[in-house]
Amino acid sequence: MSIFSLKGKTALVAGASRGIGLAIAKLMAAEGAHTILAARSMDALEINAAALKEEGFSAQAAYLDFTQTDSIKALAESVETLDILVNVSGTNIRKQFEKYTKEEYELIMQTNLHGIVELTQLLGAKMVARGQGGKVVNIGSLMSLLGLPYLSVYAITKGALGQLTKVLAAEWGRHNIQVNCIAPGFILTDLNRAMWQQGFMRDWLKGAQANPRMGAPEDIAPLAVFLSGAGSDYITGQVIAVDGGYSTTAVWPYEP
Repeated sequence: MSIFSLKGKTALVAGASRGIGLAIAKLMAAEGAHTILAARSMDALEINAAALKEEGFSAQAAYLDFTQTDSIKALAESVETLDILVNVSGTNIRKQFEKYTKEEYELIMQTNLHGIVELTQLLGAKMVARGQGGKVVNIGSLMSLLGLPYLSVYAITKGALGQLTKVLAAEWGRHNIQVNCIAPGFILTDLNRAMWQQGFMRDWLKGAQANPRMGAPEDIAPLAVFLSGAGSDYITGQVIAVDGGYSTTAVWPYEP
């Protein structure tokens, strides 16, 4: 069996209406998983689920609002058996730390962390009770590993998600549940598209990391699928950067 095969598995991708979440959902369905695409944008979810079905894959759309506990509970109750949970949903507001309002702080914290915690508690409990093992893949950020300016509240949530990954790996390992976190680098999505349209940002990136190009959601999906399959059974508690080398390399103009 291919180490990427998810045949016979059920996967829920929370935050699957676009970007990284959609790319992951598409690849999981292509690798054989019955894939539940969950988010608030039901129109987009229905279109993408239908497109996957037309390709011969198994997929369905499900409503999920991470800012509403009732929505989280309703989704968790509707999922009878689950093998794979992927937490992707997130939002961001870039500004100086001292200028965040309480409302902005609470929105980012609820969307990026508190809602994910609630959903993972409920579905993780089902995985434990079922006794068949499972996979949890959290989508963190470079802010799970390091710091950049004007991302303070976002960094709080992504740092916490990285640490939660490690603790759950320790707690749930005895139940054969592996928990890992992917830390995407500079991936072009709707959340950051306006920022990266500025030429000086792309010029900066070319001199900042080993691979000078911007990443795409499709660069993240293969690792998410691998971490959801049998090939990763001995990998747990890891925060893995997919960042073109940004977090570990630096380049300079010197040529010998």
